[in-house]
This record gives sequence, C-alpha cells and structure tokens, in this order.
Amino acid sequence: MTSAIRPSMTPFPQTSGMTADQVERRKQRLMGILGQGLPTLPGYVLDLNALLSNASVDLKKVANIIRTDPSLSAQVLRLCNSALFGLRRRVISIEQAAVLLGTERLRTLVLTCSVMQFAGKRLPQEKLLPFWQHSFLAALLSERIARQVDYFEKEQAYLGGLLHDIGQLPLWILALEEQAKNRPGPPDGWQDNTTLERNYFGMDHCKVGRWMAVSWNFMPSFIDVFETHHMPEKAQHDPYLVGIVAVADQFLISQADVEQTATPEGAEIPESHGGDIIPPEYLAKFLPQLAEGERHALLETLQTEYIHLLPLVQIGLAAATGAQSET
Repeated sequence: MTSAIRPSMTPFPQTSGMTADQVERRKQRLMGILGQGLPTLPGYVLDLNALLSNASVDLKKVANIIRTDPSLSAQVLRLCNSALFGLRRRVISIEQAAVLLGTERLRTLVLTCSVMQFAGKRLPQEKLLPFWQHSFLAALLSERIARQVDYFEKEQAYLGGLLHDIGQLPLWILALEEQAKNRPGPPDGWQDNTTLERNYFGMDHCKVGRWMAVSWNFMPSFIDVFETHHMPEKAQHDPYLVGIVAVADQFLISQADVEQTATPEGAEIPESHGGDIIPPEYLAKFLPQLAEGERHALLETLQTEYIHLLPLVQIGLAAATGAQSET
C-alpha cells in the first residue's frame, strides 16, 4: 500500500509564545497576500465557461481556446492519458480529450491549472503534492458520496471536494515567508486545524477560502463549502453539498491520522481499519438525512474507494506535475 495522505513536513522553527502584535502583523500580511497576490483567472476561463454552458458545445472552438495555453493543453492530454481514466488507447487530440473529460471536469481542470500555476510560483513542490493529493481524493470521494446518497449535482460535489481547502495556500505562503525571515513558524499540525491557524495567522483557511471564493465570483454553494466544511451545520445555501464534502474531508483526515500513528514508517498499511475510521457521530452530524444502515454502507464504500483511488491519484498527479515542469 502507499504512504499516508499528508506526510510530515519539515517542522518550522518555533517559540513557545506568540504575542497579539505578532498575530496581528501576520494577519495584515495575509490580507495583503489575499488583496494583491491572488491568482487572477485567465480570460479564457470565462470564454470556456460560456462555450461549455451551451446545450450544443462547439468542440473546435473549445479546443482552439485550450491550445492558447500550452500548459493547459499538456495537462488536459496528460490527465486523459493517466491511469485515472483507464483508457485503452492514447488520446492525442484536444477535441477528443474534451469529450472524454466532459464539460464540468474540463471547467475544473482549467481552474485547477490556473491555481496550480499560481501556487507553484510561490510554494515548493513538496508542499503542494500532499495538498493536491488530499484535494483530488476529496473530489473523487465527494463525487462517490453524491452518487450513493442521490445528490443530484455530482459535478458540484467533485469541484467542491477539489477546492475545499484552497484557503490553505495563502497560509503556506505566509508560513514560508516567516521561515525565510527566521521568525517562529506555526505549531506542528497546524494544517486543517482551524484553532491553531487562527492563533498563529489571525485567520483560518476557511475564512481565507471564503475570501478567495468571493473574489473569484463563485456561486454561494461553493462559498459555503470553502467556509463551513468543518462546520456543515452553519451552511446557508446547500448544507447537503457541504455535508458531502465534509464527510470526504473528515474521512481522509482520519485515514491519514490512522496511517501516520499506527503504521511504522515503511511498513505495509492495512487495507481496512474497521468501521470507525470516521466516528459515527460525524456521519450523523454531517449527513443527518441518512439512516443508520445507509451510514454504515457509506463508510464501507469510502474505505473501498480510498484503497482503489489513492494510487490512481498519485499517478495522475505525477502526470500533471510532469506537464507543468515541461512548460
């Protein structure tokens, strides 16, 4: 089996205390990153969205727009040819790739490519790979959950899972800036711990994610996902979608915790850790509409899909980062 989702990073230098002035300074710097350093979505994103929203899609126009960005073209082809899609023959045509990906996946890839390029300019690859591995697994598991619970917007579940933690990227940028200046870094285990994030940065990744979603003019349901995936009960627009993403996210966090604490480094990871990889109360809280039997069935699905998807996502990421490094 493969390694845990979120391998331990090199710890930041730390001190025992953080003054209110230090936290406020970091918060102001974070606001500066959000105000000036956010990626602006390329103009072709809007053009592609308009084309892909039509009932009859003109694939020639779509392909022509994709070809204007060599990095995007390479990633579209490499993703189609990765094990994630399991195709029997190699795809060499952008038009064919667009058909195989589908309109929503193509939208997702365009956005992801833009964000990965932005993040890649500011963060080292060893920080990004665990982040994207978690994100793509969350996307795929969210899609599986949506299918099992009959949530009608399965592609929204995929996109919500993919981008739910996007607010972590500016936090990483600031943490590395602090490290470069020999200042105390965030405490160990701060990623995805909203309390530790607020104590160090003055904001957590959920609030940062909301800021990014608003600046990108995302629909309200995605703003909900970015802001409340740790507290689905506070979702205002689509609590069902938020609950789906929250279950996928919590499953992956719990899975990583089990693998990192229970498995010696280099040892084989057990294929199943029992039915309590997510405490039952989480499922009841995040997806209250499910009966007890449905919750148990969902947990079994998540465990099976995780074992199947993890190596495929790793192969897909290797393809995507390979395309990025060549352009």
